[in-house]
Amino acid sequence: MKDLFDKIYRDKGPLGKWASQAEGYFVFPKLEGEISNRMKFQGKEVITWSINDYLGLANHPEVRKVDAEAGAAYGSAYPMGARMMSGHTELHEQLQNELASFVNKEAAYLLNFGYQGMVSTIDALVSKDDIIVYDVDAHACIIDGVRLHMGKRFTYKHNDVESLEKNLERATKMAEQTGGGILVISEGVFGMRGEQGRLKEIVALKEKYNFRFFVDDAHGFGTLGKTGAGAGEEQGVQDGIDVYFATFAKSMASTGAFIAADQEIIDYLKYNLRSQMFAKSLQMQLVVGALKRLEMLRTMPELKAKLWENVNALQSGLKERGFDIGTTQSCVTPVYLKGSIPEAMALVKDLRENYGIFCSIVVYPVIPKGLILLRMIPTATHTLDDVEETLNAFSAIRDRLENGTYKRLSAAVAAAMGQ
Repeated sequence: MKDLFDKIYRDKGPLGKWASQAEGYFVFPKLEGEISNRMKFQGKEVITWSINDYLGLANHPEVRKVDAEAGAAYGSAYPMGARMMSGHTELHEQLQNELASFVNKEAAYLLNFGYQGMVSTIDALVSKDDIIVYDVDAHACIIDGVRLHMGKRFTYKHNDVESLEKNLERATKMAEQTGGGILVISEGVFGMRGEQGRLKEIVALKEKYNFRFFVDDAHGFGTLGKTGAGAGEEQGVQDGIDVYFATFAKSMASTGAFIAADQEIIDYLKYNLRSQMFAKSLQMQLVVGALKRLEMLRTMPELKAKLWENVNALQSGLKERGFDIGTTQSCVTPVYLKGSIPEAMALVKDLRENYGIFCSIVVYPVIPKGLILLRMIPTATHTLDDVEETLNAFSAIRDRLENGTYKRLSAAVAAAMGQ
């Protein structure tokens, strides 16, 4: 019999095999200082394009004040216990009611964490006779939730409505045999590519097929739509979304999440979400802080306006300089380049050390081999000077990539890894 750990000793995985070269710099980096457009990395100031603080609330003085006051009033423990037992308060209910109103749903329910909550919500919504149909590029939390499903599931090609319809036809035939229902899952904004989900077209398919629609709008909440209520509002189909999910970890610059739906659906989920039934309640400091953040989303449209000023300046500037930013329809700004993983490492090190630009790097297996994705997240705290400095840096590193500089610099890394 094999030792359970044999596979760990033998194969570190597609990303883990680069740990000795990457850890502490390319992965698990340590940014220091106050969360803002400029922070410290290894003692040097860098323009940070990798923080999901879209509206700049993380270090807003009003937010810091409320967070501190709530911490002093309640500490970091209260309330103790799960919501169903001893962790339920009027402020939890108030936040839920305000969130539901903000996203135009009858009711909402708080989740301790977005990832955990998404997994548990999918698990609670379906039984073994039901069929799940979901976008092949769905976030890992959706994929992990689907993995718990004991029934059938199908993926459709990314944002491909024709592929979705073919899978709905398959799912419909199967549901007629099992006696179950169909759950379609999409993201409001896909976090790597920045594309909005085809929510309007998916909702339109309800006229032809009988299914319920679940949307993960982590990147759309607070950034899209006239009021900031997300991708459903942006596309005019919020009413057609049966279960709406958003996290506090991005526009709200905090911890936690929520789901919103018709009252009867939320009442059901309250009593069947295992991740909430058997876990400690969201602490009061976070609840009070979220109430303040939500108030600012509602009453300070200038935050979203500044965000989009920066988004438009960055994205239009990149396109004018000939960069490939894909088909983003959101704040997420991907820059696609061609190169190997060692070249990507050399490029990013140059960008950080010599140009003072810090952005996330994405390589295979997250994206196809031979591609480098530099993922940028503009925020309301960035300035137009930050944008111009970054555009100049990107032009410089593209030239060095194309003339082979990074290939030569990365040769030692590739040799060490036996590539």
